[in-house]
Amino acid sequence: MRNVDAAGLGIGDDHPPRIMGVLNVSAESPYDPSVYDDPGEAAAYVDEELIGEGADIVDVGLESANKDLDVLSVEQELDRLDTAVETLESTSGDAVWSIETRYHEVADEALSRGFDMVNDICGFADPEMPRVCREHDAAVSKMASPPDLERPGAIEDVDDIYEALSMNGFTDKTILDPAFGGWSAEKTHADDRETFHRLREFRGYGRPLLVSINRKSFLKTIAGRSTEEALPVSLAATSMAVERGAHVIRTHDVAETRDATLVGAEFARDRYRSGGGSDAVAVEELDVTTVREAERHLDRIGAAGATQGDRDAAGNAVVRTYELAGLDDPAVGALRAATVGGDAPVAAAFALGDSTRERTEPTPSATDGGTGGGALGGDDPAGGRRGLLIGTPPAIESVRASVSGVSEVLDAALDGIDLYVS
Repeated sequence: MRNVDAAGLGIGDDHPPRIMGVLNVSAESPYDPSVYDDPGEAAAYVDEELIGEGADIVDVGLESANKDLDVLSVEQELDRLDTAVETLESTSGDAVWSIETRYHEVADEALSRGFDMVNDICGFADPEMPRVCREHDAAVSKMASPPDLERPGAIEDVDDIYEALSMNGFTDKTILDPAFGGWSAEKTHADDRETFHRLREFRGYGRPLLVSINRKSFLKTIAGRSTEEALPVSLAATSMAVERGAHVIRTHDVAETRDATLVGAEFARDRYRSGGGSDAVAVEELDVTTVREAERHLDRIGAAGATQGDRDAAGNAVVRTYELAGLDDPAVGALRAATVGGDAPVAAAFALGDSTRERTEPTPSATDGGTGGGALGGDDPAGGRRGLLIGTPPAIESVRASVSGVSEVLDAALDGIDLYVS
């Protein structure tokens, strides 16, 4: 994972999660507590409620990106830049200052007048933006967007987000933002939830991730909360985002979000990494939990045959574990035969449980994916034996094919597994 130096602030796996606090100098912005048009008042807000509460980065918005509002021109954004610069010059706290814009002219002017970083909400739809950021040696957050300066974030299919992030390439200091929120009429809450489920996938470019989920509707609707009531769901999702690999969290609620990021970082996976050097091999254990995530990393390094992901290598990168209950003797024998001798492309294992051990069944719940059914569907069989089937998706598929026809209930159970192994 590439680390980014943003005016001396390290961002990436080698650094703690960073908090990006929000200041708007646009009267049309929807979140009133962050909106100021007076530089003195704005500076006090930044010092007290952003930097003072733990913000590492101050992100200044010159206009609202609301899809229902007219898009400001370059000239209109530049007219508002004076207020942002006066605010920057009036603050006493220490932070990295980011300008939110879609135009390279505005970025160039802001970086020339004291800003440190760019938050490009159109993701290099302006092809001159990368050049400007390189010339200023500035970090830049790049949000997934179509090649259209008037439609920031309007990616209408989750499967298109990853490719959109690569539009017009990257600079050495690019941070990626998968674009949560209602950027287009077609985008649904279900789309945002799927994007969140797939957050690790966006690490596939090997660059830091920025996540902006503060009080977003796709979280509010889970708990039935209004914007004013939505802080708890935002904090819960923030911890999860950091645990899944996010490096920068953009928020209006700085102090609370800082605490949530610290919790997420504390319980993130402890992955092995060792530094390389002129006479050493560098090792990094990747944060891979699904086949698709593995495919992204194969694509990134240009692995042979991995134009769209090498399915075999990707499939062997993750392991699944299933508990099977209600097994009769023929099913046990078939599973043992299928997992001994290396017939599977990558060996699977079957471990039979102790039939004399007393069963203590937990009640399935939403948090553990339970649906109330037994391991083979419906109620858990009173008879039969149980065991664990462990293997990579290709190995599990090979086992399923090998034991087919031995038992109708076993076939039904493993046919269900086949829907989820990849």
